Amino acid sequence: MLKGDPMITPEEQDAAEQQIVEQSKRIDFYITEYSVEILAQKMKDQEYVVPSYQREFTWEPERKSKFIESVIMGLPIPFVFFWEMPDGKLEIVDGSQRLRTLEEFLLGDLRLGELDQLSHITGFRFSDLPESRQRKIRNRSIRGIVLNEHADDAARLDMFERINTGSKIANTAEVRRGALAGPFLDLVIELADDKRLHRLAPMSPKQKKERGYDELVTRFFAYSDGLDAYRDRPSDFIFGYAKKMNASFKADPKIASEYRKRFHDTMEFVDRVFPNGFRKTLTGRATPRARFEGIAIGSYLALQERPDLTDMHQDQINVVSWTEGPEFTAATGSDGANARARLEKRIGFVRERLVAA
Repeated sequence: MLKGDPMITPEEQDAAEQQIVEQSKRIDFYITEYSVEILAQKMKDQEYVVPSYQREFTWEPERKSKFIESVIMGLPIPFVFFWEMPDGKLEIVDGSQRLRTLEEFLLGDLRLGELDQLSHITGFRFSDLPESRQRKIRNRSIRGIVLNEHADDAARLDMFERINTGSKIANTAEVRRGALAGPFLDLVIELADDKRLHRLAPMSPKQKKERGYDELVTRFFAYSDGLDAYRDRPSDFIFGYAKKMNASFKADPKIASEYRKRFHDTMEFVDRVFPNGFRKTLTGRATPRARFEGIAIGSYLALQERPDLTDMHQDQINVVSWTEGPEFTAATGSDGANARARLEKRIGFVRERLVAA
């Protein structure tokens, strides 16, 4: 305990332990070990499923060759992670590039590029190696961890995120596109291309490529529908929300038009009343996510409470006096931005000032 830190109470310890136990129950797995030969054949036979959100991410030739070099040299290979699907097939959560490369080398036509350690086999295909070496490669084993069918979808997404932190791989919004395809996600994808949104909330080409607008639109709907189930982990909350909304949209297709109107009405209001849009400055080229959440969702809630705000303009509502002030800046800061209290504070800040205008 650091000097000056408040003491942790027994009640807080109990709550922490209960949370650990509850979250641990979501992870149910077993460990497997397969030879390289079996892994390659299962890939060819489509026993292993590459989810759609991973299909477009492929290793460059140099990385494939370096991986095969490691296998041939007998270096340790990281675990492959799977999720056991209801039909018994295994979806690859992490390791699709390794498995696809093994299949391409053993059963396909992959020719090795320039290698650092094994320079004499540069340019070789698997069939060019001596038969004795081919057998040794086939017999190499790689261990796998299988998240079984009892683990929920959110746990599967959580594992994917944790494994791939910092990797060149699909992001959370991309995962949702693949794992939760449905009418709600269709609407999110449609609105993510909205020209007004792009103008009000500019972002870098990298953020766009990483589905940054998908994330903004999804958060707008999820948070504006209420935070009762929010537990300081946006990915879990939004995943569950999107799954629920897909079902709702399927049951009643008319809901889509209501949500589309909600989005456009709010964007129109922000465009008319907030001179900087969601940016910090008029010429800003970036959009802090916390700032977007505060302004977008706070505006929507204010419009629900005071419909007459719809007809007001900048000269009637002086938002600059508080959007550029220290209180709003602090509420939209990055420190602890995903904590529920901080999220409610920035949304409530905007709503209260608009309602009081």
